[in-house]
Amino acid sequence: MLGRDLTELDQVAKQIETVVRNVPGTTSAYAERVIGGYYLDIVPDRDALARYGLLIGNLQDTIVMALGGEAVTTTVEGRERYTVNVRYPRDFRDNPEAIARDVLVPLPAGGAVPLGEVAKAQQARGPNTVRTENGQLAVYIYVDMQGRDIGGYVADAQKAVADNIKFPAGTYVQWSGQFEYMQRAQQRLMIVIPLTLFIIILIIHLNTKSWIKTAIVLLAVPFSLVGAFWMIYLFGYNLSVAVWVGIIALAGLDAETGVVMLLYLDLAYADWKKRGRLNSVADLRDAIYHGAVKRVRPKAMTAAVIIAGLMPILWSHGAGADVMKRIATPMIGGVVTSTIMELLVYPAIFYLWRQRGLSKEPCLAAPQAST
Repeated sequence: MLGRDLTELDQVAKQIETVVRNVPGTTSAYAERVIGGYYLDIVPDRDALARYGLLIGNLQDTIVMALGGEAVTTTVEGRERYTVNVRYPRDFRDNPEAIARDVLVPLPAGGAVPLGEVAKAQQARGPNTVRTENGQLAVYIYVDMQGRDIGGYVADAQKAVADNIKFPAGTYVQWSGQFEYMQRAQQRLMIVIPLTLFIIILIIHLNTKSWIKTAIVLLAVPFSLVGAFWMIYLFGYNLSVAVWVGIIALAGLDAETGVVMLLYLDLAYADWKKRGRLNSVADLRDAIYHGAVKRVRPKAMTAAVIIAGLMPILWSHGAGADVMKRIATPMIGGVVTSTIMELLVYPAIFYLWRQRGLSKEPCLAAPQAST
């Protein structure tokens, strides 16, 4: 929380601490107690200093020497050096009354006057520490949460604070920590994800030379997202940078397997057409069956190898395991659903696309000429 006055910040921070504790998911909330330190204030009496012919600097030099200690020499002990400080004994400086009575300020003309004659010594409360952010005073409120995603939790906390706390002029709250990191990651993902999809689309089009085929291949992405989000839900993970990295990797993997599936269907279609066997939708259906069946084993082997390679990550432990689990989880779920959906839906879509211009009825074979 940022503002101009530490006392106001301390009061508002305590109120926010109370409000945030009632937000679902909060495990602990603690606001820094910035006002609570005890200090000795020595306030010069300028009129009294003028009567005695003293400057404020003379008073400050006496305070530094008598209370804080002044280095007067250095003692040499072999290769070691020790500074020798001189200051008043503890009995003369352990309370404001003793300081005002026993600490003597030297006069320019000779003699000395008690510090209490030219200044006022008193105890005061002030900040333990002073933090600044962006040129303003800052007070930290530490909040721990569990069982919720950071974005949803912060949204609820922001609403609770806005509804229950009245901020003084110039005071405001800035949500930082993991939430701030999440916002930065979201900004980067807003660039990375569209750029990744554009590159995938461009590569597929360069490979297929057809926007229709490119669109068919890209259907594997939503097919895989079904399984990816189901796996994320079953494992209780929230959307994070690691999860999005896994989804991006899954999109590239699905595009690759989709291209191979379409390649088998295209090869079967071209083979049937070359041999003159593609005369009706029934012939097209037979060609698609032939191409799709050839793809069952390679597709199953590809999915099995990917899943077998990623499954051990789900039971891993140690440094980096939490991140790797969130990368592997959407990939495993996406591969399963994309495998099933590509084998079932791709042939149907290919059939709808290629059936244009074909006869609905099967053609009869031409009769053989008699001799």
